[in-house]
Amino acid sequence: MQTSFLGTKSRRFKQTRVLIIGCGDVGLRIARRLPKHVRVLATTSSLDRVQELRNQNITPLQANLDKPSSLHRLAGLAAYALQLAPPPNSDDSGDRDTRSANLIRAFRQRSKPTALIYASTTGVYGDCGGEWVDETRAVNPQTDRAKRRVDAENVIRTFGKQSGVRVSSLRIPGIYAPDREGGNPLDRIRAGTPMLVARDDVYTNHIHANNLAKACIAALWRGKPQRNYNIAQDDGQKTGDYYDQLADKAGLPRLPRITREEAAATLSPMRMSFLSESRRIKNERMKRELLRL
Repeated sequence: MQTSFLGTKSRRFKQTRVLIIGCGDVGLRIARRLPKHVRVLATTSSLDRVQELRNQNITPLQANLDKPSSLHRLAGLAAYALQLAPPPNSDDSGDRDTRSANLIRAFRQRSKPTALIYASTTGVYGDCGGEWVDETRAVNPQTDRAKRRVDAENVIRTFGKQSGVRVSSLRIPGIYAPDREGGNPLDRIRAGTPMLVARDDVYTNHIHANNLAKACIAALWRGKPQRNYNIAQDDGQKTGDYYDQLADKAGLPRLPRITREEAAATLSPMRMSFLSESRRIKNERMKRELLRL
């Protein structure tokens, strides 16, 4: 019998159910890579996506993380769960991820999953001045969206400690893939979006969407209890250098460089928030415990 990506025999997955909460691009990539013996269920709040999920051999479940009454049926459905849905963008929630809180409240009502994996962000570390960062570094979120991710990590970790559920948080940087909507870095080069000059530039980190999907699957079975993992590739380059290399490989003109002051006057607040934080992400724990490289 052929050995799977996880290094286990495929019969181990017989009758196993995996629940994906927030099944967007990464969720679909995960579903396609799970062994055929796994039954995949996924939440959606849109009727328009029901048939799309069915076409991918995924059982759709109507649920809305902003409506707690719609989440009761999720408890007890699957042994393994992946929480991929982002926190709300509304300022009404403050620093709290009300969506993850609603999900955990539903999970507490009936039989709980064996494992719950949460997709967080490396933004929880805040600005690290370009230093290398591993999972032992204290979180220091500096944006509202990062603060909500920290809140979600805490809510889910507490749930794991109290219930015995094996919980892992995956801290993820920028996700890219040529076939991912909004995730092809060459599009930014073609658009001519300027980069910062070298003296003002920040370090950036990335993960290919397919490699992220593999890491999520590995975490379902290999993630350690109440454990954080940085899910990033081996880069940690300055942002401008990264795009220069891509442009050179693609035979495209390099992007123009501007000062931070010029960027503040021309780029969006969202883009500037990314350019205000610099860190290089270490991934040894991911390699050692999840991928076993």
